[in-house]
Amino acid sequence: MENNIFELTTEQLKTIALTLQEKINEGLREDEKEIRCLPTYILPKENMNKEKVLVLDLGGTNFRATVVDFTGKEPVVHDGIKKNLEYVMKSPEGKDKEALYEEIAKLVESLNIEGITSIGYCFSYPCESTSDGDAKLLFWTKGVTIKGMVNQLAGKTLMDYLNKRVKNAKFTNIKVINDTVASLFAGLTDNKSQVHIGLIVGTGTNMALLFPSNQINKLNEEYKQKDLLPVNLESGNFYPPYLTVIDDKIDKYSDNPGGQRFEKAISGMYLGRLLEFIFSTDELEKNFDAEKLTRIMSYPDMYKYKYVKISHQVYERSAKLVAASLAGLILTVMEFIEKVTDVRIIAEGSLFWSGDQKEKKNVKFTSYKDLVMEELYTLLNEFDLGNVKIHIEETSHANLIGSAIAALSKTYK
Repeated sequence: MENNIFELTTEQLKTIALTLQEKINEGLREDEKEIRCLPTYILPKENMNKEKVLVLDLGGTNFRATVVDFTGKEPVVHDGIKKNLEYVMKSPEGKDKEALYEEIAKLVESLNIEGITSIGYCFSYPCESTSDGDAKLLFWTKGVTIKGMVNQLAGKTLMDYLNKRVKNAKFTNIKVINDTVASLFAGLTDNKSQVHIGLIVGTGTNMALLFPSNQINKLNEEYKQKDLLPVNLESGNFYPPYLTVIDDKIDKYSDNPGGQRFEKAISGMYLGRLLEFIFSTDELEKNFDAEKLTRIMSYPDMYKYKYVKISHQVYERSAKLVAASLAGLILTVMEFIEKVTDVRIIAEGSLFWSGDQKEKKNVKFTSYKDLVMEELYTLLNEFDLGNVKIHIEETSHANLIGSAIAALSKTYK
């Protein structure tokens, strides 16, 4: 492939940003649009009680259970326990929710939960939040197929199961939030910036931020009386222009054709599949993913030139698409909040922080974050927003701390 079919011009990226802006506005007006703009009915608390919270984190197929301690000046995240639950979540025969709950209960049993009554559940799948802080699963993504959970509450049924199954469990409260909203909550401790954005670029991708509630037209009037409302965009479902025939093939043979087109073009779960489709007659490592793709760029002398070349192309396109999505979101914010000059982005995900020169001295390519920042500033200048300062930060354990904050926060109900 001599031509770079993954190359995107500045004009094309501007069109992508403007298209996303339009889709976000549609999602703020009506339900079940391409960008769902799902409100989270939790008011993030600034000053924590002197409490401990059980935090459960289910993202891709990795599960983590830990305790977050707010009894000191700074939150402390205990080591907890991790386990890959792929054998349950992606079982060929399709396991039911009891099988998943049983595995979660086993892990919770190994923790010291004495005196803990609140659970923060970071559940990173498309959900519709409820006014009491729970959330209803809309559909599975990332290849997960567990029976009996779609259109059901993700929180209360799990809490009830844990209270029955785990010795000494006395949980009375559970809050369910997306990892993107959790990152957003964790970043709100810094109030110097006018706008805060939660960004995930890892196995999947998504964005979240606080919107003025009176600008979310689809809300019931009772919720429009509030100031700012956390909104989970579910931006991975965005269908951007200028995708390629390779993207179409990946979509066609995925488990959800037509859905999550943006995620399939940029996220860690799918980047490796781009190479697999391009080099279908070659031998690539099994389950080729973004981590293996970045290894090719880190050690180019160990791989064929064509692999190195295409790896750079899909990696850079992914970063530029993320930059365009951030530009589109910032353009949307400008419609609602006047004179924005400072935006703080709390970014999570192994792909976003890949290629960090400080951490990996052997890396021979521009880091993902730097590619995003460079393109984002280019686009903002094109939109006459060059005065906006962008701060992209990584907060240690952002999703865990943010989920714990949610557990101790009030709801809109």
